[in-house]
Amino acid sequence: MAAAGTHAAPTAANQPLTLSLAQVDDQDSTFFNGVAIGGTRGYDQLRRYSVPASLVRAGRNIITVRVTDTGSGGGIWGKPTDMTATVGGLTVPLAGAWQYRPAFDPSTRPRSPFPGGTQNEPTALFNGMIAPLLPYALKGIIWYQGESNAGRDAQYRTLFPALIQDWRTRWQQGPLPFLFVQLAGYMHDGPEPADTDWARLREAQRFTSLTVPKTGMAVALDLGNPDDIHPRNKQDVGRRLALVARQVAYGETDVVASGPTFEKLSTAGNQLLLRFRNVGSGLVLKPGAAGTPSSFAVAGPDGRFVWARAQVQGNTVVLQADGVANPVAVRYAWGNNRPATLYNQEGLPASPFRSDN
Repeated sequence: MAAAGTHAAPTAANQPLTLSLAQVDDQDSTFFNGVAIGGTRGYDQLRRYSVPASLVRAGRNIITVRVTDTGSGGGIWGKPTDMTATVGGLTVPLAGAWQYRPAFDPSTRPRSPFPGGTQNEPTALFNGMIAPLLPYALKGIIWYQGESNAGRDAQYRTLFPALIQDWRTRWQQGPLPFLFVQLAGYMHDGPEPADTDWARLREAQRFTSLTVPKTGMAVALDLGNPDDIHPRNKQDVGRRLALVARQVAYGETDVVASGPTFEKLSTAGNQLLLRFRNVGSGLVLKPGAAGTPSSFAVAGPDGRFVWARAQVQGNTVVLQADGVANPVAVRYAWGNNRPATLYNQEGLPASPFRSDN
């Protein structure tokens, strides 16, 4: 339960008020001066309620929000500019410190027999959703997962190929085509290059696509939403998977099925030269975020990465960074939601990658 007070000028009394509460994870029941004015379900939904004029009084008014959290973070979140009370042409900011108290002592809650939900129990998803399909013939499999494994990328390098091999063995169809989606962009990044769990998990996925036969990966870095782990643009994900399926499952060798694939690195003085495969009709560099000339970062022998300027020369990307006289390593789009800046002319983005390990 959270509560805050706001003061209304005498001229605002007995006028209708619009209350904006940004977003609430996961469900809210909202009260104004003790009277229920609305409620919304969904952690990503903006809360906006109309308060009747009869409830608005001069001086102190009390806003109370009962929050029900069904998992993960919980609480009121979002942009401070989305937390306001507007009445009589006056907008009062509501962001800042609120008083709150838990509805009960969490330590008194009985321990769930299924921590994290029944879907995380061993065998639950397989026996419930995969085992019943085993008698049926398949042309291939599409897999979209990895978020819950972020932070365990080294383990994923073993688990993911093991799952693929296990399913192929159970279906008894040889190298059954297995297509998957690399983690989309999610969460926000700081201004400087940094190492993140999501970047490492994407690397584990890329490793699988390069080492396990008859697999294919659709890059979705540019299709994500920094504030929603479930981005809505599934249509372009489907288009990219269809291209991979044409190549991997149907043997169309002439189709461009992926974006540029990092092949090798070489040095020339204070420059790094990156060579790529799957360039299609040619490489394309797009603008990065404000203040970031590209999503490429380079490091010298000290291992400190700084943003680099990038230039396309044929099938090569040339990188150079101020203050790095002897670059030895590169990282591209390495983070949670770094902008995708390298594509081929067919419009397919390169996967995030790094040359160091």
